[in-house]
Amino acid sequence: RASGGRLGWRASGMPVLELTTIGRKSGEPRTAMLTSPLQVGDMYIVVASRGGDDTHPAWFLNLRDNPEVQVVISGRPSESRRAHIATPEERATLWPQITARHPNYGAYQKRTSREIPLVLLEPV
Repeated sequence: RASGGRLGWRASGMPVLELTTIGRKSGEPRTAMLTSPLQVGDMYIVVASRGGDDTHPAWFLNLRDNPEVQVVISGRPSESRRAHIATPEERATLWPQITARHPNYGAYQKRTSREIPLVLLEPV
């Protein structure tokens, strides 16, 4: 924000996006900066890895309860999106693509017994 959107929109070769969810307990907006290792058309995909932790990140729990989110991509104006947790079939297709490009996600999966969810951020 300090740079007016000119800096900070890529990390490790991936676009960085600002995801705002509604807190499942507070009802207040909650914002997280996330990388998107894969884009399919105008849909951005984010990984609820939390670095391989055994618990899901708070942003994931929030959007699971309320899938209507706001997303800022590359400093552009905020846009409404609907979060869709990948089905097993979608994950089976997308996960190998993500880990081939960004092996760190595969390492995160090995650290935890939970299956790391993928979230598709679809335009509304």
